[in-house]
Formats: sequence, structure tokens, C-alpha cells
Amino acid sequence: MTTFASGTDTLTRDALTVLQPGFPGTTAPDWLLRRLGEGLASVGLFGRNIASPEQLSSLTAQLRAERDDVLVAIDEEGGDVTRLEVRTGSSFPGNHALGAVDDVGLTREVAYELGRRLAECGVNLNWAPSADVNSNPSNPVIGVRSFGADPELVARHTAAYVTGLQAAGVAACTKHFPGHGDTAVDSHHALPRIDAEPSVLERRELLPFRAAIAAGTRAVMSAHILVPTLDPDHPATLSPHILTDLLRGRLGYDGLIVTDAIEMQAVAATYGIERGSVIAIAAGADALCVGGGLADDETVRRLRDALVGAVRAGELPEERLAEAAERVRGLARWAASASASVSDGVAPVADVTRVDIGLVAARRALTVTASDRFTPLTEPPYVALLTPVANIAVGDETPWGVAAELARLLPGTETSSFTGEHEGVAGAVLAAAGRRPVVAVVRDEHRHPWMASALDALLAARPDTVVVEMGIPQAAPRGALHIATHGAARVCGRAAAEVIAGE
Repeated sequence: MTTFASGTDTLTRDALTVLQPGFPGTTAPDWLLRRLGEGLASVGLFGRNIASPEQLSSLTAQLRAERDDVLVAIDEEGGDVTRLEVRTGSSFPGNHALGAVDDVGLTREVAYELGRRLAECGVNLNWAPSADVNSNPSNPVIGVRSFGADPELVARHTAAYVTGLQAAGVAACTKHFPGHGDTAVDSHHALPRIDAEPSVLERRELLPFRAAIAAGTRAVMSAHILVPTLDPDHPATLSPHILTDLLRGRLGYDGLIVTDAIEMQAVAATYGIERGSVIAIAAGADALCVGGGLADDETVRRLRDALVGAVRAGELPEERLAEAAERVRGLARWAASASASVSDGVAPVADVTRVDIGLVAARRALTVTASDRFTPLTEPPYVALLTPVANIAVGDETPWGVAAELARLLPGTETSSFTGEHEGVAGAVLAAAGRRPVVAVVRDEHRHPWMASALDALLAARPDTVVVEMGIPQAAPRGALHIATHGAARVCGRAAAEVIAGE
């Protein structure tokens, strides 16, 4: 049973309870432990907090020694967005690869195994899955994080993912409500806008969220996007029309609503984090994700004081804050019960003997187009990694590509990375490759004209080039061998390397 520090009143405890802050380092700082003793109920983990499963288990044990019912959240989508394996790349393909296979049983098994590994490390809330329908192929922030562009496909795989994850005792947080797929702006940097009629939103954006709610998702994350036909004035995170009238009212959802990171520019640049936090809770959110660079005690104090001050000033009903805090505590109770059920063997269990389920899924997700010019490589190739600017959700610290896996199969493989700032990419690749086979690896070629131009020139000179697309495969297949992996997870690279080397 958690006991709170003396002198912390109910209002202050509730204000702390609705915060989900991050922190630096691989051990909990003193200020975080102190706040847990005062009423903080949730902690968010990111790649900066994780060095190994053993270290993560020690960290979560340290947190629970201070508060036994703490919600430990993580942004672990698998695929391109991994925190558990941020330094090596994920053992699980992401949503787009699972959607390409379109086997809901497989999706459920992958989610279960991912959840099982999180639970073993003491994590009990996952800010996943993404239920966004990637209807705009130029979307700079969703892409392969989505199961696909077909709302019905996205809906059935979202439900399967929620079911699998929660069977492992980890609460799912379906995101980004009401749907971030039809955007051309990254909400980390600015406020995206979706100009779609209600009828389009109903059959496209909302369908996967209805499926997630029916599957029992324990949390839903709001998006910092403006949808004028739903609310012309406020982004979804700050909109009572979207969070209360639509999500709670029309869709009948009664679980936890957590915001996307409140310091993202789509909110912070216009409202500031203190004002944005107050408006979000008043609009119907129950928890505030505070994740990025604002990971310190000063930020927690500022947000706590802003919420308390808003209640005392009559700007935020005390009952709304208390309701939000109780939903956080309710999720903590569910997580404790679910963990006990899994430990007792009560929860439905996937085939846990398939410890390589991620690799199985990655292999099945490949789309391979080979010409009669291609024969499996027997000598080490030169790998040209055509690298776009990483979006913040993915980060640039996680390795991707096929070079490491090819080097395992074909020792002596060499690689270089090229960006849009480089001139004469094709010439540089040809000069470095010499007579060696060339493997060109791209990520969302259709969104980056410089990649397409570099491939054109490279293939004109070396038509035997192997092309590996690790993003959304919009461009037509070309090269002696073209492999679409539908994601850049480590296992996707391994599956592609096996084909290239004839394994």
C-alpha cells in the first residue's frame, strides 16, 4: 500500500497524479522519487532511460519501492519506434509490416510477445498501438507506424494488437485520436490540420478507434491536430467537443485519456505548456504526457502549480481534476490485477514457444520483386544507405538498414550513409563500390526527390543494383532485386538480408 508524504493535500496530490513525466538517466533521480511519495502516479520511459532489460527491471523496481502502484509507461511500438531496443533496433516489425501480412492472429501474437517482454521488465502501460489510417502517403510522422491506408484493415489489426498486448498484462494506449494519418505536418514542430467532412472522418479516422474501444483498450492518446469540422478553434487535445462529446459521448469510451507530449510545438508554441495542460484536463483529458526535453522537477512543479492554481481560480473544476486523477488510479488498479492474472496463468496466452515471432512476421511481410538479372550475392556488397531526416518519434539514434545483417552473412560488407545534403550521390556510390555488388537502401523514396534521382542515376549505371525500400513502398519496384520490408526494424533488415544472400 502506498503512503503519501505528510503535508500533501488532496488537490496537490490529484494535480501530481495526472502527470506522466519523463526523466534523464538510467536510475530514478531523487526528485522523481520524492514526487512519487507526494502523489505522482505515473512515469514515462524513453530510450535515454534504457541500457538493457536487466537495468530496466532494476529501474522499475526502484520506482515501485517508492510507490508500489506506479504506472510505468513507455513508447514502444516495435518497428521503427522502439525504446526497449533503441541501441540495436527492434526484434519486432512495426504496424505496417503486420498490416502487409494481414494476419490478425500474427498481429496478436507479436503484440503479446512484445507485451510479455515489457511486463518482465516492470512496464505496465504502453503508448501503443497507432490506430492512424495512413491515408496521406506523404505523411511525415506516421508512415510505417500505421497498419495501412485501408480503415477496415487498420481497425481489425488495432483490435488484435490491443487484445494481445493486454493479455500480457500491459495496458494498451491507442493513438492518436481522432486520427493523425491524413496530415502533412509533424505535430512535434507545428499544428497539423485535417480538412475532412464528418462522414469521411466517421468511416476512415474513427473506425479503428471504435474497434479499439470494443476490444477494451485501457487508454487512448489524443492528437495535437486541428479538425475544423469537429472543432474549428482547438486542437483535439484541448477540445471538449472531441474528447468529451465525441470520444466519451458518441463513442462511449470510459477509460483513461492521455495527451500526446504536451511540450510538442503544436500545443506549446501557441498555448504554453502550463496553459495547455489546464485546458487539456478541462477538455476531458485525464493524464498529461510530459516526455521530451522537459524532463525535470521544475517542469513537474510548474505543471502541478498551474493545475492547482486553475482550480483555485475557478478556471478548472475541482471535480474534473479529481475525476481525471481517479481514472489514473483506476488504470493502476487494473494493471496490478492484470499482472497478477498473467502470473497466475489466467490470461489468454499466445504461443510463447515462438520466441522468434518477430522474425517470422518480418519474413512474411517482405514483398520481393526479382528480375532475371538477379542471383543471390555470394561476395560482400557495398551498401549505400540513403538516409532521410528522422522524425522525432523515431529518433536518429536507432540503427536501421541491412548492412549489419548482410555483414553477418557476407563478411566484408561495407556501407556508407548519404543524405539529401550530399551532391553526386550516385557517382560517390559507384566510385566507392568499384566492382562489388551494390545494395541501395531507401526509406520513403516517394517523399524524397533526391533519393529518386540518386536511384535513377545509380540504376542507369549499374542495373544489377539491389534496392531495399524500408519505408512505405509507393514507388514502382526497380533494380535487379527490389525488396519492400514495410519498416526499418532490425528484424526487417535481417529478413531482407536473408533474401539478398540467398539464405
